[in-house]
Order: sequence, then structure tokens, then C-alpha cells
Amino acid sequence: MPALSSVLIPYASYLRVYEPLAAFPEPERSHWARYARREATPTAQDELRRSLADLLPTPPVPVPVHESGDAFVTEVDEVVCVCPWRTRLRGWLALEELAERLPPALLDAVLPPVVRGQAAADYEQWRERNPDARPWIMTSLWQVPVRWFVLFGDEEREYEAAGPAVVPVLRYRTPMVQARRRVARTLKTLRESVDDGLLADGLLEVGRWLEEFHPRSLVELDYGGLVHALPGSQLAEDRSAADVAEGIAALAAGDGEGAGEAYGRLMERWRTVRDRQFAN
Repeated sequence: MPALSSVLIPYASYLRVYEPLAAFPEPERSHWARYARREATPTAQDELRRSLADLLPTPPVPVPVHESGDAFVTEVDEVVCVCPWRTRLRGWLALEELAERLPPALLDAVLPPVVRGQAAADYEQWRERNPDARPWIMTSLWQVPVRWFVLFGDEEREYEAAGPAVVPVLRYRTPMVQARRRVARTLKTLRESVDDGLLADGLLEVGRWLEEFHPRSLVELDYGGLVHALPGSQLAEDRSAADVAEGIAALAAGDGEGAGEAYGRLMERWRTVRDRQFAN
């Protein structure tokens, strides 16, 4: 469980893929093999602090000049798996999404047009050299998207409560094959039972992303900084993946009322976080 820092950076959740070393070509495979042998590796908070530090200069640096050589590391059945940060690629992708989230005047104040224009030009050139690149990490602010919960079962929930000098952890982990299977089953249910294009389209996008990775990968949903936006008692009782699974099962059984009740519990649980998002 991570140590409590004097500066905690909320409020984002993460969907990550950890691939076995065999999935990486040389010389990258050797780099990650050496990296994984370190006594300690950076945390998600470290990654966020580095990204935010780049926004302090004038003009700000929205996308790192060089790609990160860091990764998250874990073991699956004694096989080392890594999740590269790829902060440069993710910076470009986040910059594209930012235009959809912020009003033009606010966006110009945060990131001047000339800065965004240069970043966009750099990204276009980079994509020409790396047409098949994809991130190992998806990020969501102030929420965990419903479609992410589809990938996991309640039995895969891992919760560690807060303690002296430590922060709570809430995450789910599942094998890639299981995540893909759940996506396929849920898409089939949605197409046969409801006309919910938004959820189905989002889940289809996640499914296509998962297909890019090694079949023996590990998929992780990490509540990340959202643990600071949820009261301790609510966090301990959070069973969002179970609610989503119950709702999908109800739809498959033709029980619209049961599906609505499960969805209602999910929305009520996350109302606290949504309210904090728009508070001063």
C-alpha cells in the first residue's frame, strides 16, 4: 500500500494493461527486464507530479519532449509484466480530448493556441513514424466509466483500508482473456436487449483497445486518486463492478426493473463524486 505523501494529486482513475516481457521486441524487452529488477519503482502519484510540473513553466509544456522510460511492474504467475507509462503519447491524446472538455476561452488561458498548435504538429509527425502506437493506460477524471466495470467481477475486487501514513487502495485485476470474454458477452446482451448506443459504443472501443495486447496480459482498474473523493465507509462498501454485472445479468434475463435498480444504486454511489467535481 502506498505511503501517504504530503502532496496528493486526485482525482483520476486508471485502466491499465500489464504485458509479459515476451510481448515486447528487443531492445525494449531487455530495458524492461532491467527496470523490473529495481528495488523500487515510481508510483502513479509520481507520474502525475511529473506531468503537472511540466505545466508550471511559461509557456507550459503540455507534452513531454521525450518519452518516459518508466513503467508499472507486477508479477502474474511468476511472470514479470509491465505497463509502460508512455506519458508523451498519453499527453498528446489528452490534449485532443481537452478541447472537448473546456470552453475555448478557458482552454486558451490554460494552454495558448501556439502551444497547442506546436504539440499537434509534433504529434502528426510522430504518428507518421509510429502508426501502430497505443497507450497501455487509459485515464478518467472524477469517475470510473461504467464500461470499465464490465471487465471485472466482484470476486476480483482488492481493497485495503487507510491506516497510519498510508492511503486506501481499491482496484480490480483480471486476466486479459476474462476481460475480453466479458466485453463480448455484454455487447451481445446490450445489442439484444436495449438500444443503448452510448454504452455499447464505449465498450466496443475498450474491446478494440484490449485486442491490441498480448493474450496473457493482466488488466487492472485502479480507483487511483478517487479514493480521496469518496468517504471511507462508502469506499469500503463500494461494489460497483457487482452492480454493473447484476444489471447486465438482469438485462439478459429480460428483467428491466432489476437492471434499473442496479443502475440506480451505481448512479447514487457516484453522485457524491460528481457533486465534488463542480464544487468550489
